[in-house]
Amino acid sequence: MHALAEVLPGSFGPFAAALSLSAGVLLLLLAHGLKRRKRRAWRAAVALLPAGAAAEFVYRHSVAGLIISLALLAPLLAHRKEFAALPDPRSRWRALANFVLMSAGSLALGMLIVSVHAHRMVGNPSVADRLTHVVYGLFGFEGPVDYQGNTSWTVAFSLGALGWLTAVTTIYLAFRPEHPAARLTEEDESRLRALLAKHGGRDSLGHFALRRDKAVVFSPSGKAAVTYRVVSGVMLASGDPIGDVEAWPGAIERFMDEAKAHSWTPAVMGCSETGGEVWTRETGLDALELGDEAVVDVADFSLAGRAMRNVRQMVKRIERAGYETRVRRVRDLGDAELERIRRAAEDWRGTDTERGFSMALGRIGDPSDGDCLIATAHKQDDEPGEYGDLKAVLHFVPWGEDGASLDLMRRDRSADPGMNELLIVAALQAAPKFGITRVSLNFAMFRSALARGEKIGAGPVLRAWRGLLVFLSRWFQIESLYKFNAKFQPRWEPRFVVYRASGDLPRIGFAAMQAEGFVDLALPLPRFLRRRRTSQRACPHAVAERDIRAA
Repeated sequence: MHALAEVLPGSFGPFAAALSLSAGVLLLLLAHGLKRRKRRAWRAAVALLPAGAAAEFVYRHSVAGLIISLALLAPLLAHRKEFAALPDPRSRWRALANFVLMSAGSLALGMLIVSVHAHRMVGNPSVADRLTHVVYGLFGFEGPVDYQGNTSWTVAFSLGALGWLTAVTTIYLAFRPEHPAARLTEEDESRLRALLAKHGGRDSLGHFALRRDKAVVFSPSGKAAVTYRVVSGVMLASGDPIGDVEAWPGAIERFMDEAKAHSWTPAVMGCSETGGEVWTRETGLDALELGDEAVVDVADFSLAGRAMRNVRQMVKRIERAGYETRVRRVRDLGDAELERIRRAAEDWRGTDTERGFSMALGRIGDPSDGDCLIATAHKQDDEPGEYGDLKAVLHFVPWGEDGASLDLMRRDRSADPGMNELLIVAALQAAPKFGITRVSLNFAMFRSALARGEKIGAGPVLRAWRGLLVFLSRWFQIESLYKFNAKFQPRWEPRFVVYRASGDLPRIGFAAMQAEGFVDLALPLPRFLRRRRTSQRACPHAVAERDIRAA
């Protein structure tokens, strides 16, 4: 190990151990930030490399280590103008993650420092004694292991430096000023609502821009906007820009400038064909068909006919079982009933993680969302439960003045299968009363591939692709969601993902799964410690598998 350290910018020498090892670990942690050209990562690396070089030369007289450190420093200084990216939004949860990771790393490095001087140890201390010595040393105390000569002081100094490094970085992350996270301010929300009032009928996903965990950039004229969230270094927008189509380029330019300033990877999930054309024309990005949105024209919907036989039979069976439905505007519900629906929707969620981003509002019953529709299913039981006769809930957001877009579907797990079909039919039948002529249902990923792959004459590549999608449907409900939507005889509107390079697609896909709530890298609180929230998961993708299979 000592021979190897002679030619590396880090060493296990007595006095340089703490500084060199700590600098090496921090440089590894900074590598991703340097790759993204973050200014703060550059500053930290420029400070660490000379410190490591000094430690190499003063304590080990390592010319090779000095030269390597300075050779790495030189190009960083020469190209300092390239490192201009602003920092990402921050969370103090990173302080806890830093403490856990740095503590584990310090224990491992501490064991190495303690054990590398085994020939100077007094006696033959056990592994437990060595670990105890490391823990004590990280807090600045003497442990049970003793050495000959000055080695005890050297080891103590090294362990203390590692403990100091862990404490300082954790304190810094915990108490540094918060960078504004993705939050929609009241002013931003008011401006977006004004744009939606004029142009909200163009995109069924427009109202979801009002999620309050998104940020927004406006065009210079203020006539268009793009909402987004930053996830794992990906600046993720959803749907089309909001507002006047002629002002979209200005909002898109602001979006791209923001991505460049922070070195974020720009991406758009679920934009329409028109939106994809504008994005690709204005930015030079590429577009890939992601799936199709199911849209039902209310005037054409009917339960009659052979194609609707399965839905018709299921609805009649549920109605004969004693279920009844109600479809109302949110503003027409009383506070007590609305609160009961909120609590039921949260308890019926089925997962600890709130899901939804591109087709989810994230709340129910907000006073500003009075135009939203709520469809509920009820059944009188001999022993009413916590939520009375409430058995299922569907929530729709406005799509302009004459449309509605499905937001969430929740049901009591003890209720009969078919609640979602019952409420969708009830909402479509009640739609004319509210002046609604079109209803957007769920988004079916890779719908065209599934549909073409099962037809006669499909080639081997298409069949293989469909087979993979069917396999993945075991976890992500790709095929089942498509078949569920298809039962209502919708028209299919293609949706696209816009991206910069093919190599970015895996990263964008992972970020999208994080945003939608399918992947959670945060450290969750125990369920009993969480506050009951009024905002609900609003992911229309979460169709109950039991309902789908029963249908």
